[in-house]
Amino acid sequence: MRLGGRLAAAIEILEDIDRRYRPAAEALRDWGLSHRFAGSKDRAAIGNFVYDALRRKRSAAWMFQEESPRALAFGALMIEAGHDAEALNAALAEDNFAPPPISSEEANRIAAHPLDQAPDGVRAECPEWCEPLFKRAWGDDWVGEAAALAERPPLDMRVNTLKSTREKVAKALARTGVHQSELAPQGLRIGPIEGQGRHPNVQAEPAFQKGWFEVQDEGSQIVAALTDAAPGMQVLDYCAGAGGKSLAMSAAMENTGQIQAFDAEKQRLAPIFDRLKRAGCRNVQAVADPEALAVHEEKFDLVVVDAPCTGAGTWRRRPDAKWRLSEKQLEQRQAEQAEILARAARFVRPGGRLAYITCSVFVEENDDQVRAFLKASPDFQSVDHVTLWERHFPGQIAKAKIDRITGIALSPNRTATDGFHFAALERT
Repeated sequence: MRLGGRLAAAIEILEDIDRRYRPAAEALRDWGLSHRFAGSKDRAAIGNFVYDALRRKRSAAWMFQEESPRALAFGALMIEAGHDAEALNAALAEDNFAPPPISSEEANRIAAHPLDQAPDGVRAECPEWCEPLFKRAWGDDWVGEAAALAERPPLDMRVNTLKSTREKVAKALARTGVHQSELAPQGLRIGPIEGQGRHPNVQAEPAFQKGWFEVQDEGSQIVAALTDAAPGMQVLDYCAGAGGKSLAMSAAMENTGQIQAFDAEKQRLAPIFDRLKRAGCRNVQAVADPEALAVHEEKFDLVVVDAPCTGAGTWRRRPDAKWRLSEKQLEQRQAEQAEILARAARFVRPGGRLAYITCSVFVEENDDQVRAFLKASPDFQSVDHVTLWERHFPGQIAKAKIDRITGIALSPNRTATDGFHFAALERT
């Protein structure tokens, strides 16, 4: 397929997403199944067009002064590739499968709406109702912080020190262009996709099959390190999901002590079993029955709550999610977070620690939850988060937004990671 055919396919998929209000990954998968003639390079390029259009939705709509799938696809391509209307039309001119070219009327609208004159909310690439949330979270930096969530993400990996070393894995993946992460001590990174390329399928590599590394965003690695999981500890991963942080803590604990990986939704734990086996983690036990935890109240040295959240910090990877998010969903997540924190706190022993984590950048899900929990739980106190950060990442204080009481915020703009919040609370 040529550029025009790929662009037309992306528009078709965007129409499907808009019409059926469905996740982009599902729409892309279904399109691929019904268009088997499209090769892997075609599917990768089409996927880039679709995700870029969702990341750049407000900017593209500003340029064209409309939000049609066609305007979003054309606008995102112009932004990412640096094309103007004339250059893009020329590139599509000889492709019989291309969508209709940019009209003279559209070209005039584009010329009259340069992005450097767009309102702050447009340049921030966030839903309009989220603008006050970003302003509260980041102050004068809110536009840059929100806009960074519209960039293409890198591919990050965490070296499994139970089986390998960072140098060994980097050598095994040398042809992929991998390099060491800036902050995470066992992190490796392949940069964001350029043009219409794709990231290498690292999970097909022998090194992955042997359990030498896991795919994990560097921000997730950083917050796992900040939990201070250490050899011999008794740990409860209260919202373990697929187990990414359990695996990271298992390696930090050198396969000693014990981690109870619990999730109230049993199906979310399903991937953990193969991951544990491949990684050689022997100190992790998956638990899906809440009653099985009841005998462990006030017994754990560390309880980690990777709470359900809006996922606003992952919008680089899941840009469709930000347009499906609503104020009602944010309120629901806040209620869930408060309830889960209160339940999980019962399992922390006196002198133990509760780690609260979200992949959100909103104060309402982060600092507000920590303050409310501390107010309702006089037997808990916050650690000094500046000291905690400096102990793990000395000299890198500017990389994160840190409040001594409410915690540490990571973001694409500051730490070049997904957006995360981390807070450590000790039981007195």
